Amino acid sequence: MPQSLPTDPTAPAGLDTGLDTGLDVETDVDAVGDAAGTPEEILLELVDDEGVTIGTAEKHWAHQQPGRLHRAFSVFLFDRQGRMLLQRRALGKYHSPGVWSNTCCGHPYPDEPPFVAAARRTAEELGVAPALLCEAGTVRYDLPDEATGLIEREWNHLFVGLVTAPVRPNPDEVDDYAFVTAEELRELEAERPFSVWFRTVFEAALPGIREIAGKDW
Repeated sequence: MPQSLPTDPTAPAGLDTGLDTGLDVETDVDAVGDAAGTPEEILLELVDDEGVTIGTAEKHWAHQQPGRLHRAFSVFLFDRQGRMLLQRRALGKYHSPGVWSNTCCGHPYPDEPPFVAAARRTAEELGVAPALLCEAGTVRYDLPDEATGLIEREWNHLFVGLVTAPVRPNPDEVDDYAFVTAEELRELEAERPFSVWFRTVFEAALPGIREIAGKDW
């Protein structure tokens, strides 16, 4: 395993954690924005407190305080050694840039099944299709992000699966990546900023994660 740190803009060079890392590419604009960094209009599916679709809203507006409850998904993929694939979000993204998070997360288009959206975005962000993808429940949360002033009010569909092909991240989406054990995840969470939703979706997905990756998780 390469002895190198998942890179961080504030981290001193040469520090060693023993994590298996990928690339370190800075980006200047959001993948769905123009040259000035203005997000392109993308519609999300609004839901009620039971997860039933009630309409649509523009993505950026739905994340402005006080927020609108909307459908989302989170993916957790593991390699054959039972290590979780994490990504650090690209520095140019308008929402939660430069923080570590689960393999992939996002929002289905209106009327797009969450399973389809999860597979689509995993391929778009990481250049790899899951070898296996299983539903792992849902979780609802309201989580403000102090760093950006945005809020996550989401009805999140959880998926767990395997990745068996080489990861080829899109630098507009992913600044770095790492395969980590449960112990290495705890170390990384103590040292680096993670997305405000990571711990919530991770704990909600744990039963499914343990079925895929083993009881060590």
